[in-house]
Amino acid sequence: MELILFVVPNCFLRYHQIPVILMVALMGKIKSAISALGVKKLSKTPGMHAVGGVSGLYLCVNVSPALSANMNPTFAASWIYRYSFSGRRRDMGLGSYSDFSLEEARHKASSCRSQVLQGIDPLEDKQKQTDASKKTHIKRVTFQHCINSYLDAHGDAWKNAKHRAQWRSTLETYACPSIGNLNVAHIDAGLVLKVLEPIWKTKTETATRLRGRIESILDWATVRGFREGENPARWKGHLDKLLPSPSKLTKIKHFTALPYKEIPQFMQQLRGQPGIGAAALEFAILTAARSGEVRGALWSEINMTERLWLIPDDRMKAGREHRIPLSDSAIAILERMQAIHVSNYVFPGVKQDKPLSDMSLTAALKRMGRSDLTAHGFRSTFRDWASETTAYPQEVCEMALAHTITNKVEAAYRIGDLFDKRIHLMNDWARYCGGLLADTDS
Repeated sequence: MELILFVVPNCFLRYHQIPVILMVALMGKIKSAISALGVKKLSKTPGMHAVGGVSGLYLCVNVSPALSANMNPTFAASWIYRYSFSGRRRDMGLGSYSDFSLEEARHKASSCRSQVLQGIDPLEDKQKQTDASKKTHIKRVTFQHCINSYLDAHGDAWKNAKHRAQWRSTLETYACPSIGNLNVAHIDAGLVLKVLEPIWKTKTETATRLRGRIESILDWATVRGFREGENPARWKGHLDKLLPSPSKLTKIKHFTALPYKEIPQFMQQLRGQPGIGAAALEFAILTAARSGEVRGALWSEINMTERLWLIPDDRMKAGREHRIPLSDSAIAILERMQAIHVSNYVFPGVKQDKPLSDMSLTAALKRMGRSDLTAHGFRSTFRDWASETTAYPQEVCEMALAHTITNKVEAAYRIGDLFDKRIHLMNDWARYCGGLLADTDS
């Protein structure tokens, strides 16, 4: 605050006591005010400039030096109200010079000055208003809103759009009818149980995924300040005391696998089957790949010269690129498919430029009278053969199946994919399937 000395006769003060508030107000008006044109000139002069009109109103001008000789420096000017409160000097921003005129700035400063004279700290009052507005906004944040915001924030973290769609579908199907329109801050353990209990015993796998997704949404909401306290969807030490363990409810279903000793005879029978579905099944067996990876195989992923099938990360379950060496038998299947090349897909479906249906491989098994088998089960057949009849290291066999390394330390140091060793493994498997290789420890 600027100090201005008044010479006033004692007799005047004795008989005409001037209120202190009025005196201070008068002091604020006495300093000569700078015109709008004068302030405009100051907006290009770095520093703090008292502009008058209201005591404590300043124009703060900062300058950024030119980045090159051909560029001019840039100026950033803003209005500042400087005042003292409870013995402390405080600076309060009133907005940018470009956004508010001199008249508007003086009006704002005058309002702040009035607050000071009334014993109100303008900065604290502004913070209280901001907090109140934030609380009002928080009251309107629903669980559905949090779902949308969470998916928008984490969209790039998922390997494909299908996974994102599964997240949304699960939450909107099972959670949103009960809690979607509720304030996320009000969701408690009782509401979470209301969502989970109806499907916990009948759709256990879906329910466990749903619980984890609700937990993630509520964690996000807590970090964003939309709720407080412990997460009511957490499992350990909370819901595990209220719901039976999924492991005790879920019966482990193993894919029906053909005993590896029967695979040569089976492959001979399979090769006599017509149709693209039978060819795709044979290719899946020879490469130990998942049926979805085979059905979605594109010619652009195949390198016949290098005898390599390169599956991109967005088509792999683990989200990592996977190289598969191609044996003579696998190459022979590809050459047959090249002869009828009508699509970008190696194993085209009935519809134009669409992959083979997921039921096509199952249909091939049914035609062979082997409804007891599944396409996925042949991966187990391959794994049993490799473990029981060969001396190939476990990590080579697991890499052939594109399994995720569960040991985090080992995974951190695993850079290569053991491709050269897998060439020999897959060639031996192809020869065994063709009846050309007996059980071996090679």
